[in-house]
Amino acid sequence: MRERIIIALDVPEADQARRLIEQLEGLVSFYKVGLELYTAAGREFVRELVARGLNVFLDLKLYDIGETVKRAVRQVAALGVRLLTVHGSGPIMRAAVEGRQGAPLKLLGVTVLTSFDEEDLADLGYPTSVRELVRLRARKACEAGLDGLICSPLEVAELRPIVGPDRLLITPGVRSAGVELGDQKRVATPGEAIRQGADYVVVGRQVTRSPDPRAEVMRILEEIETIA
Repeated sequence: MRERIIIALDVPEADQARRLIEQLEGLVSFYKVGLELYTAAGREFVRELVARGLNVFLDLKLYDIGETVKRAVRQVAALGVRLLTVHGSGPIMRAAVEGRQGAPLKLLGVTVLTSFDEEDLADLGYPTSVRELVRLRARKACEAGLDGLICSPLEVAELRPIVGPDRLLITPGVRSAGVELGDQKRVATPGEAIRQGADYVVVGRQVTRSPDPRAEVMRILEEIETIA
C-alpha cells in the first residue's frame, strides 16, 4: 500500500523538501510538487527528484488559452514527471492532450477543489451543486482523453462507474481521524479513500508539519493496510 501514498511537498524551499524526503526514505517514493515549491525551486528541482528515481506529481492546475496550455504541457512532458494537473475545462483538457504528443506523462483533470463547498460555487456564479459539477467534469475529462481525475475522497465511489476501471482517481483532502482539517471541507481518512476506490491519496500538512513526519506516514500506512 505504500506506493499509493503521495506526499505533498508543500514547503517554501528546496532544502526543506530534501530534508523531508531523506526522513521518509524507504517509506515514500511518490511526491507532489505544487505551486509554492515550483515557483521557489523551479524545473531544476523537479529534474533532481526525477534523477533520484522518485515519482513526481507536478500539481500546476494549468489554466490558460489552449495554445499556451499545449506548449506548457510539452515542456512538462520533457521533465520526466509522472503526473500533471490541468483545469477540468473541456478546451483546456483537449489542449493538454494535444501538447503531450505521445509522452508517458499522465494528465489529470481537477474537478472541484476539496476546499470548495456549495457556498463557494454559488459565490463563483455556478448554478449547480458540487456533485453535479464534479460529475460533469469527469465526463468531459473522459471525452478529452485524460488519464484521470483529482477529486474529493467523498466522490470516488460515484465517479468510478463514470470513468471506468483504468483511469486514475487521486484524492487530496485526506486526514487521519482527529487531525485538524485546515482549509479542507470535503474530506475523509486515507483508509476510507482507498476503500472507496481511490488509486492514490495525497497527504500534505499532516506529514509536512509534523515534528515526526516518518511516524505520521507509518500511521497512514497502518490505516490503509487494514483494508488490504
